[in-house]
Amino acid sequence: MAFLNYNKDEKLEFNYKRVCGLWLIVIAAIISIATLIGGKQIINMQVFSIGYVISFFSINMNKKVLNRLSDGSSSEFQKKVSLYAVILLFILMVLLGGPFFATENWRLIWLGALMATVLHFFPYYFVHGKSMIYLGLICSINIFVGYIFADIPLEVIAYIDSAIKLVFGIYLLFFSKPSKKTPHF
Repeated sequence: MAFLNYNKDEKLEFNYKRVCGLWLIVIAAIISIATLIGGKQIINMQVFSIGYVISFFSINMNKKVLNRLSDGSSSEFQKKVSLYAVILLFILMVLLGGPFFATENWRLIWLGALMATVLHFFPYYFVHGKSMIYLGLICSINIFVGYIFADIPLEVIAYIDSAIKLVFGIYLLFFSKPSKKTPHF
Protein backbone atom coordinates (compact mmCIF):
# COMPACT_ATOMS: atom_id res chain seq x y z
CA MET A 1 0.00 0.00 0.00
CA ALA A 2 1.34 3.42 -0.96
CA PHE A 3 2.02 6.11 1.64
CA LEU A 4 -1.27 7.96 2.40
CA ASN A 5 -2.80 6.16 -0.63
CA TYR A 6 -0.56 8.13 -3.00
CA ASN A 7 -0.61 6.73 -6.51
CA LYS A 8 2.29 8.19 -8.51
CA ASP A 9 0.51 7.35 -11.77
CA GLU A 10 -2.57 9.40 -10.84
CA LYS A 11 -2.58 13.02 -11.98
CA LEU A 12 -3.47 15.23 -9.03
CA GLU A 13 -6.32 17.67 -9.50
CA PHE A 14 -6.16 20.90 -7.49
CA ASN A 15 -9.86 21.58 -7.08
CA TYR A 16 -9.85 23.60 -3.85
CA LYS A 17 -7.56 26.45 -4.93
CA ARG A 18 -10.33 29.05 -4.69
CA VAL A 19 -11.30 27.90 -1.19
CA CYS A 20 -7.64 28.16 -0.19
CA GLY A 21 -7.55 31.65 -1.72
CA LEU A 22 -10.52 32.80 0.33
CA TRP A 23 -8.95 31.28 3.46
CA LEU A 24 -5.66 33.11 2.84
CA ILE A 25 -7.45 36.44 2.28
CA VAL A 26 -9.41 36.07 5.52
CA ILE A 27 -6.33 34.96 7.51
CA ALA A 28 -4.39 37.92 6.10
CA ALA A 29 -7.14 40.24 7.36
CA ILE A 30 -7.17 38.52 10.78
CA ILE A 31 -3.38 38.84 11.13
CA SER A 32 -3.58 42.52 10.18
CA ILE A 33 -6.43 43.28 12.60
CA ALA A 34 -4.77 41.33 15.44
CA THR A 35 -1.52 43.21 14.77
CA LEU A 36 -3.29 46.56 14.64
CA ILE A 37 -4.94 45.86 18.01
CA GLY A 38 -1.65 44.42 19.27
CA GLY A 39 -1.00 45.15 22.90
CA LYS A 40 1.55 43.32 25.01
CA GLN A 41 1.29 40.26 22.76
CA ILE A 42 2.25 42.36 19.67
CA ILE A 43 -0.22 40.32 17.59
CA ASN A 44 -3.28 40.11 19.81
CA MET A 45 -3.70 36.39 20.50
CA GLN A 46 -7.38 36.60 21.50
CA VAL A 47 -8.33 38.46 18.30
CA PHE A 48 -6.25 36.09 16.21
CA SER A 49 -7.59 32.93 17.89
CA ILE A 50 -11.24 33.95 17.72
CA GLY A 51 -10.86 35.09 14.10
CA TYR A 52 -9.06 31.87 13.17
CA VAL A 53 -11.70 29.59 14.71
CA ILE A 54 -14.66 31.53 13.27
CA SER A 55 -13.12 31.68 9.80
CA PHE A 56 -12.07 28.02 9.90
CA PHE A 57 -15.64 26.89 10.52
CA SER A 58 -17.13 29.54 8.20
CA ILE A 59 -14.92 28.56 5.27
CA ASN A 60 -13.25 25.17 5.65
CA MET A 61 -16.14 23.40 7.37
CA ASN A 62 -18.97 25.12 5.48
CA LYS A 63 -20.36 22.82 2.77
CA LYS A 64 -22.04 25.71 0.91
CA VAL A 65 -18.78 27.64 0.64
CA LEU A 66 -16.82 24.51 -0.27
CA ASN A 67 -19.31 23.47 -2.96
CA ARG A 68 -19.53 26.98 -4.41
CA LEU A 69 -15.78 27.53 -4.61
CA SER A 70 -14.44 24.05 -5.37
CA ASP A 71 -14.00 22.74 -8.88
CA GLY A 72 -14.43 19.08 -7.96
CA SER A 73 -13.45 16.78 -5.16
CA SER A 74 -10.10 15.91 -3.63
CA SER A 75 -8.58 12.46 -3.78
CA GLU A 76 -8.30 10.37 -0.62
CA PHE A 77 -4.57 11.09 -0.70
CA GLN A 78 -5.21 14.85 -0.79
CA LYS A 79 -7.68 14.62 2.08
CA LYS A 80 -5.10 12.77 4.18
CA VAL A 81 -2.37 15.27 3.28
CA SER A 82 -4.68 18.12 4.36
CA LEU A 83 -5.41 16.46 7.68
CA TYR A 84 -1.75 15.68 8.39
CA ALA A 85 -0.69 19.20 7.35
CA VAL A 86 -3.06 20.70 9.93
CA ILE A 87 -1.79 18.28 12.59
CA LEU A 88 1.77 19.22 11.59
CA LEU A 89 0.88 22.92 11.98
CA PHE A 90 -0.16 22.50 15.60
CA ILE A 91 2.79 20.27 16.48
CA LEU A 92 5.20 22.79 14.96
CA MET A 93 3.51 25.68 16.75
CA VAL A 94 4.09 23.94 20.07
CA LEU A 95 7.72 23.16 19.17
CA LEU A 96 8.68 26.50 17.57
CA GLY A 97 6.62 28.99 19.58
CA GLY A 98 5.61 27.10 22.69
CA PRO A 99 8.93 27.20 24.55
CA PHE A 100 8.76 31.01 24.71
CA PHE A 101 5.45 31.22 26.58
CA ALA A 102 7.27 30.74 29.91
CA THR A 103 9.23 33.95 29.35
CA GLU A 104 6.39 35.67 27.46
CA ASN A 105 8.73 36.42 24.56
CA TRP A 106 5.91 37.34 22.20
CA ARG A 107 8.23 38.05 19.30
CA LEU A 108 9.61 34.50 19.32
CA ILE A 109 6.17 33.01 20.04
CA TRP A 110 4.74 34.69 16.95
CA LEU A 111 7.79 34.06 14.75
CA GLY A 112 7.51 30.39 15.74
CA ALA A 113 3.79 30.36 14.93
CA LEU A 114 4.38 32.04 11.56
CA MET A 115 7.24 29.64 10.75
CA ALA A 116 5.07 26.67 11.71
CA THR A 117 2.46 28.00 9.29
CA VAL A 118 5.07 28.31 6.53
CA LEU A 119 6.26 24.74 7.04
CA HIS A 120 2.72 23.40 6.90
CA PHE A 121 2.24 25.09 3.48
CA PHE A 122 4.72 22.74 1.80
CA PRO A 123 2.63 19.52 2.07
CA TYR A 124 -0.26 21.52 0.60
CA TYR A 125 1.62 21.38 -2.71
CA PHE A 126 -0.16 18.03 -3.16
CA VAL A 127 -3.55 19.66 -2.52
CA HIS A 128 -3.33 23.11 -4.14
CA GLY A 129 -0.31 22.91 -6.46
CA LYS A 130 2.94 24.84 -6.94
CA SER A 131 1.60 28.10 -5.51
CA MET A 132 1.95 26.59 -2.02
CA ILE A 133 5.69 26.11 -2.52
CA TYR A 134 6.09 29.72 -3.66
CA LEU A 135 3.93 30.97 -0.80
CA GLY A 136 5.99 28.98 1.71
CA LEU A 137 9.31 30.17 0.30
CA ILE A 138 8.37 33.86 0.20
CA CYS A 139 6.83 33.80 3.69
CA SER A 140 9.85 31.93 5.08
CA ILE A 141 12.23 34.63 3.80
CA ASN A 142 10.14 37.25 5.60
CA ILE A 143 10.17 35.24 8.84
CA PHE A 144 13.90 34.51 8.63
CA VAL A 145 14.43 38.26 8.37
CA GLY A 146 12.41 38.59 11.59
CA TYR A 147 14.60 36.02 13.34
CA ILE A 148 17.88 37.48 12.08
CA PHE A 149 17.16 41.20 12.48
CA ALA A 150 15.68 41.67 15.95
CA ASP A 151 15.57 45.44 15.46
CA ILE A 152 12.85 45.08 12.80
CA PRO A 153 9.55 45.35 14.70
CA LEU A 154 7.46 42.18 14.66
CA GLU A 155 4.54 44.31 13.47
CA VAL A 156 6.43 44.93 10.20
CA ILE A 157 7.07 41.20 9.75
CA ALA A 158 3.38 40.47 10.52
CA TYR A 159 2.08 43.05 8.04
CA ILE A 160 4.43 41.76 5.33
CA ASP A 161 3.31 38.18 6.09
CA SER A 162 -0.29 39.32 5.84
CA ALA A 163 0.36 41.09 2.53
CA ILE A 164 2.03 37.99 1.05
CA LYS A 165 -0.92 35.82 2.08
CA LEU A 166 -3.34 38.41 0.68
CA VAL A 167 -1.62 38.46 -2.72
CA PHE A 168 -1.54 34.66 -2.95
CA GLY A 169 -5.15 34.50 -1.73
CA ILE A 170 -6.33 36.92 -4.40
CA TYR A 171 -4.43 34.96 -7.04
CA LEU A 172 -5.88 31.62 -5.94
CA LEU A 173 -9.43 32.90 -5.50
CA PHE A 174 -9.74 34.96 -8.68
CA PHE A 175 -7.02 34.02 -11.16
CA SER A 176 -5.91 30.40 -10.71
CA LYS A 177 -7.09 27.90 -13.26
CA PRO A 178 -9.10 24.89 -12.09
CA SER A 179 -7.69 21.44 -12.76
CA LYS A 180 -11.10 19.95 -13.36
CA LYS A 181 -14.53 21.50 -13.60
CA THR A 182 -17.40 19.41 -12.30
CA PRO A 183 -20.93 20.66 -11.83
CA HIS A 184 -22.36 20.93 -8.34
CA PHE A 185 -25.97 20.00 -7.79
